[in-house]
Amino acid sequence: MKITNEIFEKIDDENIFASGVIENSPEGIYMTNNKQGSLLLWVAVKGYGGFWAIYVSWFNMVSIESCSRIGDKLTPELAKKCIDCDDKVFKKYRS
Repeated sequence: MKITNEIFEKIDDENIFASGVIENSPEGIYMTNNKQGSLLLWVAVKGYGGFWAIYVSWFNMVSIESCSRIGDKLTPELAKKCIDCDDKVFKKYRS
């Protein structure tokens, strides 16, 4: 589902609004060479002030909640591999 600005504005601050799993690979999100092919959990979190970010960690090591707190923040380019959103929402991505 594409996240439009209308949908995004209805999400409360400090909430996870999307999550998923992606492969650690050059085609997916490439974190490290020694775990190529392993799965990564990603979570999209809306923060205060209308900004948002995506955090990622190893799938078998964290819950959705803990990934949002201790995961690595993705660059905007990598975030595009995880979530489909309109340009207005993407401009609110906090890198």
